[in-house]
Amino acid sequence: QVQLVESGGGLVQPGGSLRLSCAASGIIFSSYTMGWYRQAPGKQRELVARMASGGTTNYADSVKGRFTISRDNARNTAYLQMNSLKPEDTAVYYCNAERFISRFWGQGTQVTVSS
Repeated sequence: QVQLVESGGGLVQPGGSLRLSCAASGIIFSSYTMGWYRQAPGKQRELVARMASGGTTNYADSVKGRFTISRDNARNTAYLQMNSLKPEDTAVYYCNAERFISRFWGQGTQVTVSS
């Protein structure tokens, strides 16, 4: 059974930082593209950042220079380091694992940026 478990969300002030973690089980983690998506109230889910199995990354324009995706294949865990957070970053953040036609999602973790 595949499980993706996110952690690290919470309430942070504008300009602050958070690090999200996604612990995976039930998949050959190193062979999957790992991604972070987010969904704000009333909006569609959008890609935030993605890292392929070979290490290639891509980011949404809105987070470039502020967010960094990484992965630890030995720990089957993906991370999203978020710096210089803005109120518009407020959303539920979802971890995603993708390989060919297989796609799995975590349950999501809330990130709220507010003073």
